[in-house]
Amino acid sequence: MAAAAEPVGAPAGGGCSPAGGGPVPVLFCFSVFARPSSVPHGAGYELLIQKFLSLYGDQIDIHRKFVVQLFSEEWSQYIDLPKGFLVSERCKVRLVPLQIQMTTLGNLTPSSTVFFCCDMQERFRPAIKYFGDIISVGQRLLQGARLLGIPVIVTEQYPKGLGSTVQEIDLTGAKLVLPKTKFSMVLPEVEAALAEIPGVRSIVLFGVETHVCIQQTALELVGRGLEVHIVADATSSRSMMDRMFALERLARTGIIVTTSEAILLQLVADKEHPKFKEIQNLIKASAPESGLLSKV
Repeated sequence: MAAAAEPVGAPAGGGCSPAGGGPVPVLFCFSVFARPSSVPHGAGYELLIQKFLSLYGDQIDIHRKFVVQLFSEEWSQYIDLPKGFLVSERCKVRLVPLQIQMTTLGNLTPSSTVFFCCDMQERFRPAIKYFGDIISVGQRLLQGARLLGIPVIVTEQYPKGLGSTVQEIDLTGAKLVLPKTKFSMVLPEVEAALAEIPGVRSIVLFGVETHVCIQQTALELVGRGLEVHIVADATSSRSMMDRMFALERLARTGIIVTTSEAILLQLVADKEHPKFKEIQNLIKASAPESGLLSKV
């Protein structure tokens, strides 16, 4: 979620008056909801935002911009939260969505990115369209992740029946390799691992199948406030129709559908990057275009 960068207004007539002590009662209003809670005495803008997220996180569209407002007794209505406002006594605040939809910029930096490799397993080889190509691109992405120090999380769907990750994909250095039966990769162990990585903002996601595990993983991650980049030349399904409609649906939700070369070059960002030459060599050594991207 993003909120207004700088609360504006003047403190005159604000709905809180000076007092000392511990926690202060605050009524938090959002949409048709109003929930009483409390914040520490002296809490400011950032703590109010955190409290709104804890109370209404599952209701808030993270791609919207918001402003926090305070009920003013003087004006008998809400005013934009005064600059430098600190909670000092019982008051009422609300979170108001602005009408303008935020554009997802999709900036990537190695320090805030994690790669998710989803279910690239042996039993899928004969069934998934262009499977050989997505293995090749997936391996290139994992090599790039190792060069740039980006954590990698790998899952395997019911490996007892469907086999392990294909031998061509080198999982050396992966932070996690987990079995699963859930279609989404968002397992408790994965959430715990993400919580241990400071500043994670972006997930680069690839594997199979686009319309099942990839789609469900992407939607869960976005619901948790993360930005998701799906690598179109490293994800596929048994059916190209399923793949196409899944990518279209995901793009409409604000998920970024991109390519492996775009991802790797965005992560280095500059030809002067110390790993640029190695990343460039990875790209040059990649297999020729297979036609998979023409099916997006």
